[in-house]
Amino acid sequence: MVAESQSEVVSFLSSPSTYGGAAVERIDTHTALVFLAGTRAYKLKRAVRYDYLDFSTVERRHVFCEEEVRLNRRTAPSMYRGIVPVCRGTSGTLSLGGSGTPVEWLVEMNRFDQALLFDRLASAGKLELASMGPLASAIAAFHALAAARTDHGGSRGMAWVIDGNAEGFDEFGGAALDPAFRARVTKDARTELQEQAALLDERRLAGRVRQCHGDLHLRNIVLAGGRPTVFDGVEFNDQISCIDVLYDLAFLLMDLWRRGLPRHANVVLNRYLAESGDLEALPLLPLFLSCRAAVRAKTSATAASMESDLKRRDELQLLAAEYIEMADGFLHPPPPCLVAIGGLSGSGKSTVARELAAAVGAAPGAMIFRSDETRKRLCGTPLFEPLGPEGYTSEVSQRLYDALLHHARSALRSGHAAIVDAVFAQPAHRLAVERVAAETSAPFIGCWLDASVPTLTDRVERRHEDPSDADAAVVRAQHAAGTGPITWDRVDASSPADIVVDAVRGILQRRLPAALTSAASS
Repeated sequence: MVAESQSEVVSFLSSPSTYGGAAVERIDTHTALVFLAGTRAYKLKRAVRYDYLDFSTVERRHVFCEEEVRLNRRTAPSMYRGIVPVCRGTSGTLSLGGSGTPVEWLVEMNRFDQALLFDRLASAGKLELASMGPLASAIAAFHALAAARTDHGGSRGMAWVIDGNAEGFDEFGGAALDPAFRARVTKDARTELQEQAALLDERRLAGRVRQCHGDLHLRNIVLAGGRPTVFDGVEFNDQISCIDVLYDLAFLLMDLWRRGLPRHANVVLNRYLAESGDLEALPLLPLFLSCRAAVRAKTSATAASMESDLKRRDELQLLAAEYIEMADGFLHPPPPCLVAIGGLSGSGKSTVARELAAAVGAAPGAMIFRSDETRKRLCGTPLFEPLGPEGYTSEVSQRLYDALLHHARSALRSGHAAIVDAVFAQPAHRLAVERVAAETSAPFIGCWLDASVPTLTDRVERRHEDPSDADAAVVRAQHAAGTGPITWDRVDASSPADIVVDAVRGILQRRLPAALTSAASS
């Protein structure tokens, strides 16, 4: 797999004298060496050839250095400075840039604090939930601008992934993966692919296959300048990077789920789909998540087969087994259900929905359809900008409930659970959401959050940076209008939020145990 020696260049790049005496830190991967010195990072592509990558000549490495910078400037423009040659002068000595004959090419980057990589933050228990929304928005914006690639992806692209996983299982999985189990995962993935082939191909033709990142996991995201920044996308193989946009996102969702961060994954999915409006992709999520986990099972098993250290080999084999179990689980999700959370403004509906969504339905949890956010989007108003009276007419409110029910119906029909968060003060609106569950044969639970008017008014008056425009006058008007008989499960919402959430969780566990994910106790 190694095409030529790079020992002279590696020795040169490892020396502090190359950087004016600055200390050098080296990071090795199977495709590159990264040298950190001062405020810069220099990435040397290894002279290797794999079945999916060819860096075997200096000319090819030059081309792919340029391509890496071009593609990654889409998401991290301030991180990627450009490319720089390692040159040999007339005396035979090497220099970084300058005159002479280029003998190697490097990607030059601005250095960042490695402790701010999202995988390290996650391992340290410091990956903030609040950063997931901005991350999802950034990914959605990136996907929206990425070039469409109708020559890749679709059902054929996913068949390539599944076949590649199966070949890897057979070649390297013997010691790590049970033969019958891995055969079942492959068989079930192919069955799911057949069921979703038409949708995959429709999306390819509609431009939903794009030049994506291709390797979108936590190690390739960093908190730079206080903002989640995606970097190190795949430049060397279009089959890996030119994929359905949701398959790109699925790597991140799978990685968060495996690390025991289901709420993080749920926030990412909900924000991404809210920004992209791509609800039609939901039926593909089980297959996409499973394939992402299966790829990691294959690569872990492959690494284990080549590992000489027995302890590390055992660790990799256990990791491969964990991933293959995840791949199987994603293909057999719990059934969809519909949960409606109602109550007057300030009762804590949105808090309950956010806290519980990751534990309901297929991974990474239920879609949340919040009335306040949906109303703003219907009116074309930024989420945190107040609406005038024209946004709260009876006509707009009816459009709002129609939209909420349409989104919930779409999610349920795609096999995904939905949580609708709205006031639901009118009996007609409560009956309408119940009918959606009946139409789709989905189990339904309605929870009504009760609290006194003083409690509700105090809460809405203390809100800030919230899509809701409700104030004390709105609460009093809602209370005066009445609700009619409430037949849903009633919960005392005057208690602290964690107690209210536990009460609603208890209702779900009693009434819908089959519809809860493995994150139900999180």
